[in-house]
Parts: sequence; structure tokens; C-alpha cells
Amino acid sequence: MSRGDGIIVFKGVSFEYDTTRPILKEADFVVRRGAKLTLMGQNGAGKSTIFGLITGTLKPESGMVNLEPRTTIATARQIIPREEMTLTVREFFLKCFSEKVYDIDPRIEAVLEVVNLTPTEKQRETFKERIIGSFSGGQQARLLLAQALIQDPDILLLDEPTNNLDVGGIEHLTTFLKEYKKTVLVISHDADFLNAFTHGVLYLNTQRRQVEQYNGNYHTVVRDIAAQVEKEQRQNAQLEKEIQANKDKVNYFSNKGGKMRLVAKRMRDEIEEAEENKVDVRREDKTIRPFTIEPHQDIPLEVVKLTSVTVIKNHEAKEAEVQLVLKRAMHLQIVGPNGIGKTTLLEKLASGHAKGEHVTPGVKIGYYRQDFSNLDFDKTVFETLMASMQKKLEEEMRSIAAGFLLFGNVMKTKVGNLSEGQKALLAFCKLTMEKPGLLILDEPTNHVNFRHLPVIAAALNEYKGAMILVSHVPDFVSQIRIDDTLDLAKLSTKK
Repeated sequence: MSRGDGIIVFKGVSFEYDTTRPILKEADFVVRRGAKLTLMGQNGAGKSTIFGLITGTLKPESGMVNLEPRTTIATARQIIPREEMTLTVREFFLKCFSEKVYDIDPRIEAVLEVVNLTPTEKQRETFKERIIGSFSGGQQARLLLAQALIQDPDILLLDEPTNNLDVGGIEHLTTFLKEYKKTVLVISHDADFLNAFTHGVLYLNTQRRQVEQYNGNYHTVVRDIAAQVEKEQRQNAQLEKEIQANKDKVNYFSNKGGKMRLVAKRMRDEIEEAEENKVDVRREDKTIRPFTIEPHQDIPLEVVKLTSVTVIKNHEAKEAEVQLVLKRAMHLQIVGPNGIGKTTLLEKLASGHAKGEHVTPGVKIGYYRQDFSNLDFDKTVFETLMASMQKKLEEEMRSIAAGFLLFGNVMKTKVGNLSEGQKALLAFCKLTMEKPGLLILDEPTNHVNFRHLPVIAAALNEYKGAMILVSHVPDFVSQIRIDDTLDLAKLSTKK
């Protein structure tokens, strides 16, 4: 394939944030027009950086990133920045166009239908004046998608597009992407979603700082990489065996003197050559160590009492009666479609500002927020974790953090500069140190490398305190003990 065949061409691209964070080293790859590819790599490998280099928001240290002339690009971002939360829906969509768009309203209506976020007939006129911050996390995820799709770009970049989407949202997006005729690059850990429409993988090798290209779906590539690692390890084991045998002979011949010393010298040269032939085995994505979230002592029998909750139906807030008591060691799952009020309920419980939702005084709450806004983005990882330690023991803190792959230069990094996946691992690490009696988890699989999910599920399954979980990932939830389920969609609201 000639270089001209690609809509995106990386040629000898090197990039680093600083000398401690190299991402790419003379990387080469080509993306054909119309390709639908997954961008894979461990948390912090630089997947979002690749997107930045493609859009031009980041510039390479050396090498070239070439796009076909007049190519348009749109990125579906992971989160809505705080400064955009005060925009109206119309302003939010107008913001992504550099020129005046006169038919913006019909365009908005069409794209909202694609992402399954259509207002009722009654709300159609006022919907575009609604403030972005008033939407739920799931609805904001759909708006981010819609903002990219409304541009009808030649290259569509999707960064974790299924985060916060319910089953209906994922189905709508999958159908759209199957029919989309242009180029799509997607970062996601949802294997079923990826396998439905992608047919190749760009893999960030963090050891060589290269981008490797594979044909096939997500599962196929994971198997291919694992097989390659195993083959390289076998080759090295055989070479190591031969090297050790030759070293033993060298020691023997060296002591014999005369011509035997010449033989020993020749064998040393052979050993050196064998050492050079050893393959630098790929360090595959590391998985976090198994961990435990220990609850504090003296948790009361009744931890949470719900007598009424606020649910959002047809974009209107209504009160619904409920009689639910969450007892010590009980695991509750809260379910319902995007926008019904799951995150709002969790926020009320975590803040203690609830009316019909009540947490027993003295219960320490550990809250995993889907947007990580309860982390201080200006503090370093080191400062964040030391503040979470009940006994300020640095050695113990570093040992726990290393289990979550938080070590080395990451410890000096400000939380705001971490990748979303690293923020997720930091949040879990923090929870293990806080010893909560009530664990509140809002979409804890978002941004997390698929390799870590079974380890996290096992920790939650074994958690001995009271737990409230919201998750749209059935495979993850199936690995966790759930004692009761509250379906907000089935609650009767007051007239």
C-alpha cells in the first residue's frame, strides 16, 4: 500500500509530554478511507494523545501527521467541560461549527433522534433552550455523541462512547456506526460493541512506543498478542538454557588452560551473540492486583432508609414513594434508563442533603463518582493518597498504590493530568484506604481497562459493608452479589 492510500498517515512520529512521559517513538501507521478501527492500549498508554495528534491539538516532536486535503474531523469527547455546562442545547451544538449554521434546529432534532434523546412533543420548543448541566450523566454522554455526529465528519473519533449509555443508547449508536460510510476510530473497552462494527485494531505498544496494526476484531487481536508474547517467552527460555549450559562449559574450559582457553574465548563470543538474539518480550498490559475494601467498625444494622425518591419522567421531576431499608452487608443495584435520576439519587445520599433518602449518622461513605469531580484535580496522586490514609505511612501507601499501577512518575502527576482510566484506578485505590461503611458506585466500569474489571468485580462482591451500585454493564454486575434491586422506572409517581 502506498502512503497515498491513507486518509491518516503517521510517518516517524515521536511525542512526549515531558522526558518522564514518552508516548510515541518514530511511529508509523496508515488508516485507509472508510476504515473502522479500534484504538487499543493500556490506561495511560496515549490513546487520547493519538486523537490529539490527528486533530492537530497536539503537535509531534518529530515526524509528520498527514491527512488527506480538506478532511473534516469530529471528536466525541468523554466528558463535557465545566465551562460548557451553562450553555443551552442550541449553543452547545452551534459551538462545534466555525461558521454560522442557519438550519441548526432541524439538524439538532435529527441528530438527537440518532442518539435516542428525543424530547416529547410538549417539550420540543423549549428543549433547545435547556441548560446542558441539567441533563443526567447518561444524557450528557448522548449529547457529546450528537455534537460529533451533527458535523457529519470524514473522520469520526470516538473516545469511550458507550460510557454512561444504557442498552438502548448503545444499540442506537451501534446501528448508526454500522451504516456510517466514513472513517471511524474508537477507543472503548466494550468488546461486544467494538466487534459489532470494527474490523481492525491500532495497538499502542507501550514498550516500543509504536502503533501496531492488526486485522480482526477485539477478541482476535487480544489472542494474537497473547500468542506472540508466549512464543517470544518460549524462544527466550530456550536461549537462556543454551546460554547457561555454555557458561558452565566456559568456566570448565577456562580452568583447564592452554588451547582450552581459546575454546572458552570462542564460546564467550557465542554467548554474547545469543544474548543479543534474545527477544525483547512485549510487556503486556498489566492487571491491577486483587484488593479488598474493608469497611469501618461498628456499622449500624440499618444503613440507608428510602421513603421517597425523585424520578425524572418525560424530562419532569416527580416524587415517588418507596419503602426500602439497606442493611449492613447488603448490596443494592439501582436500575433505570438514562435520565431517570439514578446519579441524582446517589449524589443526594452521598451529600447528606436528602429529603426522603436518609443515611444513618456515623456511617462513613465512600463515593465513586462517574465524573471524578470529588477528586481534587490540582493535587498530585501522592498528596491525594496520603490524605486518604488513616495512618500516614508513606511506605504502606506506596505499596497499596503500586497494586493499582500508580507508581513512579505517576505519583508526582496532578490528578487533572491523569488519563480517565488512571483517575478510575486512583478512585478505587482511595476507597481501599478510606474504609467506608457505605459504598456508593456510579458507573465504576467507565474508562477502566477490561483486564481490571474482574479484579474490581471480585473486590465489590466480597465487600462486607452496605453497597449501592449503578452500572449499565450486565457482564460486570453478574460477577457481583446483588441482594436487592430498585428499578426507578417501575415506581409510581405522585400526581
